[in-house]
This record gives sequence, structure tokens and C-alpha cells, in this order.
Amino acid sequence: MKLTPVGIDIAKMVFQVHYVDEETGEIVNKPVKRAVFLEHFANRSSCLVGMEACGGAHHWARKLLKMGHQVKLMPGEFVKAFNIRNKNDAADARAIWLAVQQPSKAVAVKTEMQQAMLALHRMREQLVKFRTMQINGLRGLLTEYGEVTAKGRASLDKAIPEILARVAERLPAVLIDTLREQWNGLTNLDEQIAAIERRMREWKKDDRAVKAISEIPGVGLLTATAAVAMMGDAKAFRSGREFAAWAGLVPKQTGSGGKVNLHGISKRGDTYLRTLLIHGARSVLINAKAPGPWVEQMKQRRHPNVVTVALANKIARTIWAVLAHDRPYQKGYVSVKPALAVTTR
Repeated sequence: MKLTPVGIDIAKMVFQVHYVDEETGEIVNKPVKRAVFLEHFANRSSCLVGMEACGGAHHWARKLLKMGHQVKLMPGEFVKAFNIRNKNDAADARAIWLAVQQPSKAVAVKTEMQQAMLALHRMREQLVKFRTMQINGLRGLLTEYGEVTAKGRASLDKAIPEILARVAERLPAVLIDTLREQWNGLTNLDEQIAAIERRMREWKKDDRAVKAISEIPGVGLLTATAAVAMMGDAKAFRSGREFAAWAGLVPKQTGSGGKVNLHGISKRGDTYLRTLLIHGARSVLINAKAPGPWVEQMKQRRHPNVVTVALANKIARTIWAVLAHDRPYQKGYVSVKPALAVTTR
């Protein structure tokens, strides 16, 4: 059955819908209010609905899938190539309508549970950033009065009681009280971050995929939960290299005239997941007693940062293999390519 392609530009209150009516051939490009958006598709035959993978897209994709429509979420960069001249809601909807008809890799629709885990990660990341800003702000303010502390949270916690007692003799009490409140606020942030991590550990106990990839060296609680939630369906990627490329851990390519030049990693995809993978790889290189012959050989000929990223790439491929093939992690597993068939004449 041929599906009618439909392009939808998502907004906060009014969505723009673009399609061609099969019966009349009329080009329809009209706004639809959020309250009646699902009603617009309730009585229609199955459609191929295209949307940009932006805020709210996964929610509406799940709703449309339940109604029997096919949904294709696409990266904004891919859709942008089909937007000609002016950029507005009508033009964006038309660009999405053109893009959904082209062969491309779709973004896997995430479940509500996966999005819930991503929400925990985003909130934790925000709290960590705010805690770092708070520490740097305190150190900077104390420096204005000649009090310099060593780097690190532990050094600040150790030195700040004596510093506040020392500067209290010459500074207003209102400032000292405020600095002490800001310092005590770091403890509250620590408790909030710890509470989120505790909820992640509880989710890990009930999620088979998270427990499976947690056995991989360099994959901890944060990396395991983030990888499963961001990946969506592992089978949406054709290979481990495609997943590593999606995470931005493969070389960027440029070239012309048949010559291909390889540069540093592309850094495409989600920065947060890529950072976790690289930190995990660095932890393996620093703490592992026997990281393996592959790592040892690479250490002899490449820069340590290159080795770290290469190991992060390997970890990403291993994560995909464990999830896509639904098998436990095996430390000594060696992938063997099938032998080519020999033809006799």
C-alpha cells in the first residue's frame, strides 16, 4: 500500500502540515492547532509522516504510530538541505515533506522510559555544571581579598572555614554570611546529584540491556544508561561503526578527485554521550592492569589522546554488538568474518 507522505513542522501551539491530496492533487500547506492535531490524522488513511527530531517529536511520533501511521524522524541538518530561500513554517513543512521521501537514515523513536532516563541525565548534567560554577565563583570572590585556594573541591572544603574566619575580621558580616551560605549550598547540590544517581542505579537493576553493557570495561552507570536511552533501538544502526560514527568518534572526511583525506574525529552527534565514552576509555587506560595487546601496541606508535579516542570508538562498537545481537559481553571474543566462497571451474 502506498503511503501518503506528510511533512509536519512542530511548534509550541500551531503545527504546519504539508501534503498533496491524492484525490484532487491539491497542495495542502496549512497550520493546525495543537489541540486538534491528532484529530486531523484520526480518520486519514495510513501516512508516512516526516518530522524533525526536535523537542516533542518523539511524543507525537508515539501518538501517530499508535494510530497506524508510519513516522520518520530526521535530523535537522538533513532537512535543511531541502529548504530553499526563505525560512518560515510553511517552507519548513514543505522541506520536511521533500526530505521524508528521500532515502535516508531515520532517528529511532524513543520510548517514554528512555526519554525519562535522558531527562535524569540532563538534570544531573545541569546540577553538575551549576556546582562547578558555584565552586569557581567562590574561589574567584575569595581571590579578590587575597585568599587563594588550591584546585579541586576537596581543597576548597578544607580551606574555606579558616579563610572565612580570617577574612571575617575585616569584611562585612553580610558578605561572610552569604559566602558561607553559598558554600553550604554545595552540599545540597551534592545530595541532589547523588539522589539522581541512586535512581539510575535502581533503573539499572530492572533493565537487562543496561546490565549487559555494564560488563564492558570503561562502561559505568552513566555511560550504560545514557547509551541505551540515546540509542533507542540498536538495530536501527547497521553496524557498530555506524553507531560510532553517529556518536562522532570516527574521522572526518574531505576530498576531491577520488582522493579522500582523513582528519580528526567528526564530533557529530550527542556531545554528552561522546564525552562519557572518552572518559570511560581514559579510565581504562589509567586504571586497567592489562588493557590488552591492541591497546599496548597502539600506545607505542600513537599519541595518548589518539589511543583514548580509538578505545572509545571500540567501546562504542562493543556496546552496539552486545545490544544488537542480544548476547552477553565476552572479554576474549574475536569477531571472524565469514570466509568467501571458492568457485571451481
